[in-house]
Amino acid sequence: MDLLRICFQYMPANVEVIEPEEFKLRNNDFNLMVNEILRRLHHYDAIAKSAMMNNQVLANQLQILRTNQQSKEHLFKWNKIHNLTGAKDEKTLDEFIYDAVLPVKFLPHVKTLMDIGTGAGFPGMILAFALPNTKVTLVEPLAKRASFLQFIKADLGLDNVEVKMCRVEELQEGTFDIITSRAVTETKMLLQLSKPFRHDGTMLLFYKGEKVYDEVDEGYEHEVIKAHNRHYLLIKNID
Repeated sequence: MDLLRICFQYMPANVEVIEPEEFKLRNNDFNLMVNEILRRLHHYDAIAKSAMMNNQVLANQLQILRTNQQSKEHLFKWNKIHNLTGAKDEKTLDEFIYDAVLPVKFLPHVKTLMDIGTGAGFPGMILAFALPNTKVTLVEPLAKRASFLQFIKADLGLDNVEVKMCRVEELQEGTFDIITSRAVTETKMLLQLSKPFRHDGTMLLFYKGEKVYDEVDEGYEHEVIKAHNRHYLLIKNID
């Protein structure tokens, strides 16, 4: 059962939700589901209170969505002063969020994740929202961006997040189950940067564009997962 249907199942009788006529719920349509929930977020405080009593899983999902909304509000404020990201409006920011979180659909459950060059939070911080049981290390060398990430961690009480203000080359060695990166450098360099932090089962997830096919090497197991304008490069079993 998809999330919106669960929401309506546990809706308190005194909560009115007016669905837009043009929105038609489709099972397994991740993007429409998230877009509708985020756009209608102001309705969900009452829903979450009921869900806490009726469905803990739903309550956890709604908490993630509220956390996303709080993060967006903070980012807009910080971005006006510090120019953290090119996303200047809510529509673009929502697109960044969808882009960051979509791999949750195909990633396995893991204990640890490292994001190289997190920037203003994409994808690492967004993945941390969606994976509360995964220890997420965000590596960001720019002070203004690392400070923002640290503020979000503290303000939203994200116990699963650790922010490292340094270049990944300067990070103390340790291994991670998944290593991610978006808009940092080409795949060959990312493979070099991630090598000290990989164990035998580490998966690499790089957020790439259509030129990804020019960067991959048939010498390692990989898969390109296409969604909208994004090409997610998933690499497994690399030496």
